[in-house]
Amino acid sequence: MHRWWLDAVLYEVYIRSFADSDGDGIGDLAGIAARLPYLRDLGVDGIWITPFYRSPMADHGYDVADHRDVDPLFGDLATFDALLTDAHRHGLKVLIDLVPNHSSNAHPAFRAALAAGAGSPERDLYIFRDGRGENAAQPPNNWESVFGGPAWTQVADGQWYLHLFAPQQPDWNWQHPQVRADHDATVRFWLDRDIDGFRIDVTHGLIKNDLLPDNPPAPGETIAFFRERAEPHAWDQDGVHEIYQRWRAIVEDYDRRDGKARALVGETWVADPRRLARYVRPDELHLTFAFSLLAAPWSAAAWRSAITEDLAATAEVGAPATWVLSNHDVIRPASRYGDGAIGLRRARAALLTLLALPGPVFLYQGDELGLPEVDVPPEARQDPVWERSGRRRPGRDGARVPLPWSEHTQPFGFSAAGVTPWLPQPDTWAELTARAQASDPMSTLVLIRGALALRRALPPLGDGPLRWRDDPAPGCLAFDRPGLPGAPDQAGLTCVMSTAERDTTLSLPGRLILASGPVGYDGVTLTLPPDTTAWLELR
Repeated sequence: MHRWWLDAVLYEVYIRSFADSDGDGIGDLAGIAARLPYLRDLGVDGIWITPFYRSPMADHGYDVADHRDVDPLFGDLATFDALLTDAHRHGLKVLIDLVPNHSSNAHPAFRAALAAGAGSPERDLYIFRDGRGENAAQPPNNWESVFGGPAWTQVADGQWYLHLFAPQQPDWNWQHPQVRADHDATVRFWLDRDIDGFRIDVTHGLIKNDLLPDNPPAPGETIAFFRERAEPHAWDQDGVHEIYQRWRAIVEDYDRRDGKARALVGETWVADPRRLARYVRPDELHLTFAFSLLAAPWSAAAWRSAITEDLAATAEVGAPATWVLSNHDVIRPASRYGDGAIGLRRARAALLTLLALPGPVFLYQGDELGLPEVDVPPEARQDPVWERSGRRRPGRDGARVPLPWSEHTQPFGFSAAGVTPWLPQPDTWAELTARAQASDPMSTLVLIRGALALRRALPPLGDGPLRWRDDPAPGCLAFDRPGLPGAPDQAGLTCVMSTAERDTTLSLPGRLILASGPVGYDGVTLTLPPDTTAWLELR
């Protein structure tokens, strides 16, 4: 059975901000369907769609009230089925989000738990506990919410419930067999509709330490993405792995029935590559994001270290590393790596390097346009992080601003003319629209289209070995993607990325294939400017 995900490039569609078909300023399923030809022509192998389920939208769809239905904001089940059929017709795989750590507080099971009271079987489906201190007025432990503030909320009868995210997102009790059975039913429901797999939200969070002990005192600085070391009782518990063994068995049963291969992809924010690799052992998930490059500084040495460690750890369990530079939760690379032209130049170089690595790659919508992070005005911010942090953290809205497709003014083709998008777009995005970039041979869109076409056309790219070159100049990263075994005349590919502060000269006889920016090359000597990546076929 062809394991298509081993070298796939998948594209994250943040549904609210991709394309609006009905003029309400919010993206939807029909909007995605209308833009499938763009995604096909971009050259990706498939898409991952963020949650479109019924939800009060306290966390923009990640607070799910019904995991087996479509919210009217985005369409209905018939709209989804039509989108899936169209995507397959265009040769695109479709992964959807599975959100198993928590539900919405509007979920019927949570409403029943509130109504039933302390000690009831209904409350056992979630994590309810009595409080501490006088009159049980203090939370059961010192755990903090990822979004800010305590991870516990008190209900009318005095008990407290756990929510590692917003109060509107109570955590399921994954020790309960009914919770497991209900999620099994959700997995089967969507597999029955012929999806190609799931991206699984917060894979490292489902199981908590049974005793719910206090975490160690919080570090002085704000905890970033990798929280498992500072909060060891809430994340990356050993018991989580049996859940994924169970889902892998379900998926493989479907695979055997019809001969199609499906993929389970984890969002696993675990810093230690060896701990991360445990999630992709042969009987668990097929893939899990390697977030190390997303967190790495702009440094050739840091990139080499991260890539080496991730490849070594996943190789031990027979899985590929799954590369990612951005998503809907983090600052866009064009701003993360610096301001203005510097940030864009580095983002282009980073993307070209990423696409030369072995294994699958996930792009986030707008990566191919080089979009910067947007400083959303405080009055327009909608991410719950903004309020939960006491308005100290701006939240994730800056990476979620609706895409600019065409035209010279808002909404830039995202919605019908005159419609106000759910988050404001900068006026400066007129020159960054997909239409404007499509006719500019130096644009980021043309660069990424070219890179994806070459990745498909050149056998050494995608799945296969990587061999480091130990001869690059300081501040440079260089690796070979050798020709495939058994094909001695097949040329390999060399990728060189410079993070140096000045031009670097390297002796690399061969042929220039692609570069993220202008370079000097005479067939022997490569002059690589700062913050630039080049692909070469060497003699």
